[in-house]
Amino acid sequence: MCRSIKTLRGMEPPPTQDDIHAAALQFVRKLSGYRQPSAANGPAFDAAVTEISDAAARLLDGLVAPRRAAAG
Repeated sequence: MCRSIKTLRGMEPPPTQDDIHAAALQFVRKLSGYRQPSAANGPAFDAAVTEISDAAARLLDGLVAPRRAAAG
């Protein structure tokens, strides 16, 4: 996929909205093939970034951290 998108799960400190938006932007750029879309494609491009950002935030909020084995 896109190597420049970093894993946000488990980040310390937790990822910010800017981190999530940047990952969504990279994803949409990769899928669309546009770094900067034309004026005609801008609304669809921007809507996709917003939708993916929202979905990614919900995903990260809903993930449960793995349990660690108790020492002892």
